Amino acid sequence: MPTLDINGLVIAYSDTGGSGQPVILGHGYFTDHTVFDAQAEFLSPQWRIIAWDARGHGNTPDSAKPYTYWDQARDALALMDHLQLRQAIVGGISQGGFIALRTALLAPDRVTALILSDTEATPCDPADKVGYGQMFQALREHGPIDDLTVPLAAQLFGEHAGHHAEDWRSRWKNGPLPLGNSALCLLERDDVSDRLHEITCPTLLMWGTEDLSLPRDRMDLLAARVATATPVHEIEGAAHTPALTHPDQVNRVMLSFLESLEIGDPAPRRRR
Repeated sequence: MPTLDINGLVIAYSDTGGSGQPVILGHGYFTDHTVFDAQAEFLSPQWRIIAWDARGHGNTPDSAKPYTYWDQARDALALMDHLQLRQAIVGGISQGGFIALRTALLAPDRVTALILSDTEATPCDPADKVGYGQMFQALREHGPIDDLTVPLAAQLFGEHAGHHAEDWRSRWKNGPLPLGNSALCLLERDDVSDRLHEITCPTLLMWGTEDLSLPRDRMDLLAARVATATPVHEIEGAAHTPALTHPDQVNRVMLSFLESLEIGDPAPRRRR
């Protein structure tokens, strides 16, 4: 898979290519760019779908020094520079949304629209910080044992995720886990909720109705403070990773949103 080097940091990404409007998507914690495979297949070639691995995930190694989601927003902008993209639609799930929001705040002239799923603008809730911190510590001490990965998979993908849960539990057992500075980045993220009024681009909001990681009110805050946001589109039956587990619903919502945008039409689009 292609990579780019930012001062020694190697970032891995996938790219459907083509002349369609570019859509850059970031995944949630403990997953990688492949959670968007169904969207890449469904939306290309009308849209150029670029999905990337955040630091410490997939094929992107973690950084030796601490960093923030603002730094990872700069990673997204560096990816755009690498691909010679002046502007793009930017989005993500959970931490991918944290990064997308900060990308739009850093470079509003380069983000033509936002696609946000199961994410928030507020810092890590104190109770969540304790719970996640304990989980990270347990994974460091015991590794990806079933007692830890079974509930983690249920949290991310839902109680009835089937092969998705099995696939990711296998990946966690056979690959490095994001337990270094990526965990610190997640737990210590800052609050950008007071800056949401600065976002003026069209913004799509989606949320899985069975998401136990992120309460609905955190999406409602985005809807209330981003003046150009859609109402929260509920993905029925989905947990924290709707794009992976409920692609048909997500694809329909994304297609409708993308077709509503008036940001140029570089390639013919066909109805599905």
